[in-house]
Amino acid sequence: MPASTRHHRALAVFVHCLGILAAVPALPTAAPEAAAAPRPPAATPQPTAAAPRPPAEKPQPTAAAPRPPAATPAPAATRPPVAMVARVTEPTPPSAPPAMAPPTRAPASAPPQQVTVAVATESSPAPRYRIQVRNVSNSPLETTVRQELPPGASTTAISGGGRSTPAGGSATEVTWRLRLPAHSTTTLGTALAATAPGKPLTAPTCAFTSDGSRPYDCATATWQAAAAPAAEVTEAPPWRRYPVLLGGLAVLLLISAALVWVWRRRRGRRVTAAALSTGGGPEGGRGTVYPRPAAPSPVRRRRTPPVWMLVGAAVVVLAGVVGTAGWTATRQVAAIDTEKQPTSGAWVGTGVTGSLGVPLRESAFEFTVYRMTCGAPGTAGKTDGGGAAPANGRRCEATVGVRNVTGDHQPWHSELQRAYLPGGRWVSADESATRTANLGRDVFADPMAAGTRMVLPLVFTVDGRDPPQQLELRSGVFSAGVRVQMP
Repeated sequence: MPASTRHHRALAVFVHCLGILAAVPALPTAAPEAAAAPRPPAATPQPTAAAPRPPAEKPQPTAAAPRPPAATPAPAATRPPVAMVARVTEPTPPSAPPAMAPPTRAPASAPPQQVTVAVATESSPAPRYRIQVRNVSNSPLETTVRQELPPGASTTAISGGGRSTPAGGSATEVTWRLRLPAHSTTTLGTALAATAPGKPLTAPTCAFTSDGSRPYDCATATWQAAAAPAAEVTEAPPWRRYPVLLGGLAVLLLISAALVWVWRRRRGRRVTAAALSTGGGPEGGRGTVYPRPAAPSPVRRRRTPPVWMLVGAAVVVLAGVVGTAGWTATRQVAAIDTEKQPTSGAWVGTGVTGSLGVPLRESAFEFTVYRMTCGAPGTAGKTDGGGAAPANGRRCEATVGVRNVTGDHQPWHSELQRAYLPGGRWVSADESATRTANLGRDVFADPMAAGTRMVLPLVFTVDGRDPPQQLELRSGVFSAGVRVQMP
């Protein structure tokens, strides 16, 4: 057998096997339909057989009656194989084409809020904040409201029965325990001691469940003193700027050198003309005797600027150029922020750095860190689905507000949310601990819908006694992200 024939036969056998495998999944579904299919055709021949014999029905009523039962088993025995073969031979379209893209995940919808918080500042010489807590549910709720004060700030007045407690380090927080009736609004207020004029103070506020473990909602406000506007920094006049002074000096020297050269050239011409005019004619004025004896004319050398003038002008110009370049480079180098992270090149958007309670926007999300608390060292245990924590590890929980500012749903990932520790070390968000803090809800599983906002706890497992110094939050791998400095 030729080699080409063997290849063709092998290919035909392979294709035939593929056809059989493609038809096998249709057999189980075709069998019940084939068993049920003969029943309607079995009833249809009955009237057709009785229709041509109307006269014969009268003499043989008994013979016509038993025929239908005898005819019913015959189609049941012969028709199912035919129907089955027909269904097997018919091409069965696949349930899902291989080239079809898998369906995308639906964007996550934030759970309905039961309590909302709004914070506003008052126009006063000292910082004052007005907090409105509203229960939008149909049942009364117990809530714990916490307001984070700026580092070093102290309260002078607290309304609504709140109390001020230290929150670690130099930070202080004001806490209220409230019972909110259904569809009610409670107004709270705090007043702080006067600070330096022009210094903004941000005080984020969050409403938590009665045990203080899960946030309902958060809001923030920044108080700015209504003081006299700061004096505008005006630039020095042109005659007091070093580049202008150096350039003017160079131009003045060049003009002076040019004037000296022109004066010396004209003076030489005058001396020559005077020497020629003093010579008298022969014989005491008897006139000119022609032809005059030929006298060689003196060779005049072309006047050029002296070497010292050219060298001096070149030195002045070079000094001006070097001075201007050095002054410009010094200003540009002084304007570089050495503490700022790189935000160009492969990054999308511009990196933003802020403090606690300040909304920071990147390419897709607007992040606001309202609160950060850390447990005692050694209290970080094993969570569901997570690995073992370090021996001296502890959980640090950050209350973060995330808003999708784009027109499309956006995913985000736990690996891109980082907490930076002293010494440059960093850890990513603990996904299992974050799921536990959100009552089993995986906040990273589904993308965020366009325009939605979530307030949720992010948990970081750190080791050592030092809390995180900075949080880095971002929506994507190439996003510049935002950085929040911890107090």
